[in-house]
Amino acid sequence: MLRERPFTHIPDNYLSPATCAVMATAMAPVWTVAVRKISREVSRTRIPLLGIGAAFSFLIMMFNVPLPGGTSGHAVGGTLLAVVLGPWSACISITIALLIQSVMFGDGGILSFAANSFNMAFVLPFLGYLIYRLVRDRIPGERGEYAGLAVGSYVGLSFAALTAAIEFGLQPVLFKDAAGLPLYNPYPLSITVPAMLVPHLAVAGIVEAVFSVGIFTFIRRVAPGMIQGGDRKRTKAVYAFLVGLICLSPIGLLAAGTAWGEWATLPAGMAKRFGFSGILPGYAVNGLPGFVGYAVSAIAGAAVMIIVFKLVSLKRSRV
Repeated sequence: MLRERPFTHIPDNYLSPATCAVMATAMAPVWTVAVRKISREVSRTRIPLLGIGAAFSFLIMMFNVPLPGGTSGHAVGGTLLAVVLGPWSACISITIALLIQSVMFGDGGILSFAANSFNMAFVLPFLGYLIYRLVRDRIPGERGEYAGLAVGSYVGLSFAALTAAIEFGLQPVLFKDAAGLPLYNPYPLSITVPAMLVPHLAVAGIVEAVFSVGIFTFIRRVAPGMIQGGDRKRTKAVYAFLVGLICLSPIGLLAAGTAWGEWATLPAGMAKRFGFSGILPGYAVNGLPGFVGYAVSAIAGAAVMIIVFKLVSLKRSRV
């Protein structure tokens, strides 16, 4: 039986190699523009904030919540990062978080990395930010900011789930064997769309909105310089908050659930599966209890992201 933890992350072999190639082609110009914009518009002193943003997203995604149907899901923080850092910076931060998850922990596929990035690092932050701006411009003051963030977070995550459902649902239409049987995900759009969208509309989208508003309120009070256009000051409290998230991360194990679309008999294309389990597969460390290994994985993942962007900042200072 195929086992993958997250609901929104697409594992390898659920999508055809051709679909993965199309998604990589779609994301390539997005990543190119994002890197260029950050190089031109983000100051050296603010580059480390992208590492903090990546760590935020990574840690938030470790907090699984139970969803209807016996599986689990998680928040991403895409709209929150778009509001705090800007949508292009959010795109890069979430992309790095997804990359670390797939390479270090086998969480989300290597081949499907671009598809996951399209859904969570592109659709979510950009759509969420667009909705945030539309609401904020129509409701004055802080009330508009918070309302826009909540609505943008809810709609952004739900729409990201919808795009994943469409990617799943197109597989049995486009990729079949000689007998007409699906090679990859076997469920059509009539099943994938409600299976993905309903739980996100009912639970995960609300969790995304609550996380986003709560963390934004915290940042605004303790480190307002993190928000777009501000200077990078008073981030010690934010680092302390990251440490708190790491300490609480094992709570995510309580709702690990099962993956959507598990099969006793795999379709032919999935049976010939590409497999990469990661350096610390499943956020587990050999010899350590599950909750300790989960916390160690949280520390390792967050540290890598913060260090990566700090090194980028130091490199830019020498140019």
